[in-house]
Amino acid sequence: MKIKNSYKGIVYIIISAFCFAVMNACVKLSGDLPTFEKAFFRNFVAFFFALIMVLKDKSDFHFNKNNLPPLIARSAFGVFGIVCNFYAIDHLVLSDASILNKMSPFFVILFSFIILKEKLTVWQGLIVVGAFIGALFVIKPDFANAGFFPSLVGFTGGMCAGLAYALVRLLGTRGEKGSFIVLFFSAFSSVVLLPLMIADFKMFTLTQLLTLLMAGLAAAGGQFSITAAYTYAPAKEVSVYDYSQIIFAAGLGFFMFGDVPDLYSVIGYVIIIVMAIVMFLYNNKLWVFNR
Repeated sequence: MKIKNSYKGIVYIIISAFCFAVMNACVKLSGDLPTFEKAFFRNFVAFFFALIMVLKDKSDFHFNKNNLPPLIARSAFGVFGIVCNFYAIDHLVLSDASILNKMSPFFVILFSFIILKEKLTVWQGLIVVGAFIGALFVIKPDFANAGFFPSLVGFTGGMCAGLAYALVRLLGTRGEKGSFIVLFFSAFSSVVLLPLMIADFKMFTLTQLLTLLMAGLAAAGGQFSITAAYTYAPAKEVSVYDYSQIIFAAGLGFFMFGDVPDLYSVIGYVIIIVMAIVMFLYNNKLWVFNR
């Protein structure tokens, strides 16, 4: 029996959610290394993984030259999003950092409207606003709050990730293979991050190195899975399942670091996840919105 592309997209995005939760936990576990150093290892390991996959698929390295601008833009925003996310992971409860990064599916919807001209209705706009309100509960915008700045950085990372994934969707509709998109991004990010890492390099222990390598492997698995998800199906059909990462992150954060989010953050989680579910119901035209 042939499996529908939407079902494939759902499976891939749940796999990616687990992989990225593991990656975040490994990043936090690696300790007080500089953010750029952690980000470099994450992408450098993913580069070799992507290279092996491209060679295994017997794919060449040719691409449509018209796709070069979106490839570069996807990579640039992806790098900035990763750096912001890693900074937030180092300074926040793991589940807080994860939920702020998971604002990305809402931004995927928004940027898909701008870039791909996918329809955006009033209902969808209201849902995005609701998600933003939920994010405010997590950010807790008070300059006296020590977590305000890293929360704002984490939110920015989620926005950049959303734009990057919308560009992945654009590239997928233009025929670019997921493996090549990941390879290009990994190579681009490694080149960009290398001088930044050297400028603020801190020697790591063997344990930290192994942890960073594990983060890179998990990131590679997550990157391939989410790229596959968004090339198999539109964001509106699968993005809600990306929120399973919060469950994985909360469990890993509690058992590995003793992380317990505060009440305001939990309220924010609930609002954002409810908005994601409502968006899913609406985008799939279920009966609730057709009465």
